[in-house]
Amino acid sequence: MEQYRSKLKDKKRIVVKIGSSSLQHPQTGELDYIKLEILVRELCNLKNQGKDVVLVTSGAIAQGRRAMHLSDEDFSQNRIAMKQACAAIGQARLMMTYERIFAEYNQVTAQILLTKNTVVDNLNRYNAHNTFTQLLKMGVIPVVNENDTVATYELELDNDTLSAIVAALIGADLLILLSDIDGLYTDDPRKNPDAKFVDLVEELNDSHMNMAKNSTGSSVGTGGMNTKLTAARIATRAGADMLIANSRDVRIIHQLMDGQNLGTLFVAHKDEDFDLPGFVSRLNQ
Repeated sequence: MEQYRSKLKDKKRIVVKIGSSSLQHPQTGELDYIKLEILVRELCNLKNQGKDVVLVTSGAIAQGRRAMHLSDEDFSQNRIAMKQACAAIGQARLMMTYERIFAEYNQVTAQILLTKNTVVDNLNRYNAHNTFTQLLKMGVIPVVNENDTVATYELELDNDTLSAIVAALIGADLLILLSDIDGLYTDDPRKNPDAKFVDLVEELNDSHMNMAKNSTGSSVGTGGMNTKLTAARIATRAGADMLIANSRDVRIIHQLMDGQNLGTLFVAHKDEDFDLPGFVSRLNQ
């Protein structure tokens, strides 16, 4: 375990994903500005260490819905169009907030919105890779979300999977998934008190995939453990270690980078024959 953890401090290109439920106050649904500020500070500190950093963030639909004061009944009417409209409203608000906080640390950021087709289509994927490469070369921290406003079937591409796709696309060597759970358990700990925590996965196999539950403990998120293990399949085969950790305190980012035994670490096993667009095209089929 220690041999893997001690190497994390040397990672050079890091993708961090944070989910909707981690960004807002559970009582009100409003953005948690203290948590956002700490998150940005952690990312900027990684950047100041000379590392390339990319943030994949959820929360656009939730914030758009909140801004328009939509009830469950309102939101359920014409659901796809409503999701897309809320994404358009919420993404602008979310990005404005990130921009202001990053600016406090004198850090330039950029918005990148992707869809499933961005990865599946060869030219789109090539262009996206070039954009990421240039931004990172310029010292920018890209902030990534799915382009829900123009997506239909792509709405099923959750941000756990999206973050792994980004990690593969840019050749990241570490992906950190911040969620509302400590990591991988042998069963759903919310339902089974005897579930055991798994702190290290040296090689992902079917037994690990069977531990996943295709559900989420959050009313605003779209990813459960199933999507996180799909992300692990992508990231590790693309050559990146992956961590699942609890976002209760986002300062866990530097604790993970310091090698502390927190969360679940999935060890990279780079597969030179891994077909990223082919894998993505088969998702949700």
